[in-house]
Amino acid sequence: MTKINHEVDRPERTEPLSDSEREIIQDTWGHVYKNCEDVGVSVLIRFFVNFPSAKQYFSQFQDMEDPEEMEQSSQLRQHACRVMNALNTVVENLNDPEKVSSVLALVGKAHAIKHKVEPIYFKILSGVILEVLSEDFPDFFTAEVQLVWTKLMGALYWHVTGAYTDVGWLQVSSSAV
Repeated sequence: MTKINHEVDRPERTEPLSDSEREIIQDTWGHVYKNCEDVGVSVLIRFFVNFPSAKQYFSQFQDMEDPEEMEQSSQLRQHACRVMNALNTVVENLNDPEKVSSVLALVGKAHAIKHKVEPIYFKILSGVILEVLSEDFPDFFTAEVQLVWTKLMGALYWHVTGAYTDVGWLQVSSSAV
């Protein structure tokens, strides 16, 4: 039985980042963004391997099972770059809440209206991003840094789900869980 819920499960709004938290994010992001394509590809491959239902939104690689085959996909690499560039825009503009809000509203609306992606995938992807960054950059992603990045990901999810709410998203029970 399919259950329709007329509201997106919207989290509580997180506290704004402090100046020192913004600085921590921007400092650690500098190390990540030097390898943005490789990191983005690692993130998406882990995302699709661990949550294969997410591949349903990508006709070009939805049938790929092999991580090495995914790694060779130009479409996957392009999407990885788009994800990392969107994150980069957010990180670069952490001192401009209006800019961050408008960028994430565009991302949310595109995924809600054009791609029809269930919002839960943003929460899942955020967790995967945090895992990959912690594993690939252990010297920079200490426990304190991970907490700050978790706070940022919560804020990103809050903004993106706000865009879903704004466009009247009707959430169908998730196939992701």
